[in-house]
Amino acid sequence: MQIVLLIGLLFFLVGFVLLLNVLGAGDYVITHLTSRSLGDLAPGFAATKRGMRTYATLLLAVGIVCLGLGGITRSIPVAAAMMVIGALTFGVASMIAIAGEVETYRAQKRQI
Repeated sequence: MQIVLLIGLLFFLVGFVLLLNVLGAGDYVITHLTSRSLGDLAPGFAATKRGMRTYATLLLAVGIVCLGLGGITRSIPVAAAMMVIGALTFGVASMIAIAGEVETYRAQKRQI
């Protein structure tokens, strides 16, 4: 279970840093990674501030679920609550990400 805690902590920290744009990390990722074209696929929702916050929230949610799963042997109620909160956050953030990707795609399609 230690490896699951470590993975959860890693995802949580990366999501937290990107979400709060610590030391410009979110801006750096947008500039150097998500705003680049992937072959024929144009940059999408993740190339926007809103998109970066949404995907950072997804990372945070995965981290919370993993932390809950890794802590199941210590406190079942706390671990269960963390897994539920993480899963609900992941579900809502996924819906926002899908809607944002569709919105971005449609906006790019109109420009062509």
